[in-house]
Amino acid sequence: MRQRLRASLVLGLGLVVGGAGPDLEGIGYTQRLGMQVPATLPLLDEAGHATRFANLVDHKPTLLMLGYFACPALCGVVRDDAFQALLDSGLRLPRDYSLVFVSIDPAERARDAAAAKAADLARYPLPNAGSGWHFATADAASIERIEQAVGYHSRYDVSLKQFLHPAGLVVLTPDAIVSGYLLGVGYQPGAVVAALAQARSGTIGQRAPSILLLCFHYDPSTGRYSLAILKVLRLMGGLTLVLVLALLVLLHRRRPA
Repeated sequence: MRQRLRASLVLGLGLVVGGAGPDLEGIGYTQRLGMQVPATLPLLDEAGHATRFANLVDHKPTLLMLGYFACPALCGVVRDDAFQALLDSGLRLPRDYSLVFVSIDPAERARDAAAAKAADLARYPLPNAGSGWHFATADAASIERIEQAVGYHSRYDVSLKQFLHPAGLVVLTPDAIVSGYLLGVGYQPGAVVAALAQARSGTIGQRAPSILLLCFHYDPSTGRYSLAILKVLRLMGGLTLVLVLALLVLLHRRRPA
């Protein structure tokens, strides 16, 4: 069972050991609050049916995930954390929200989306999730337009044969306008509920703390990266403790004598 990350802030995190790896410059989110995701963008759902982005949003506040189904790194952690938070949130499907996972890999097909969705539904059997969670694929042009709209910056590394990409969720209004971001991983149920409630009202939120979570471990002996998520989890657990202690000290100092 995956350990879950509980951290409030990660700044420019990358694990590189023993040498420099590929250029990670520009990878991350540029928060584009108030931007419209084009409603007519063509996608394929997990059943292989042609659809439009607006059909998956379905006039509901929406959690948008970007990643890819064969990702050896953060995508599985993002999905696990998001689904666990939704499981614990008390939100109901399809009444309260939609969830859309769009693959950033134009080579992935509906069968890949269907397999990922089946696996996630088996682990997180929320009532009506089969109709409220959407796993979609798209061509390169549609993917680029979604990424541009929400400020998602990724890059495919030919030598590693994988995408370098950030972790996070984009929260959309029922009209597919960017309302807010939940960046990194370790999503709390209350934060997800609050973000969706804000989006439901059409409110454009504040910028989220700048978080860049890129979890790679570079091994110069093989010239390859592998996910170092357990190291990151241990590191962030320590950082979270430091942040909590610092906050307690600050509050104690501010108490009147």
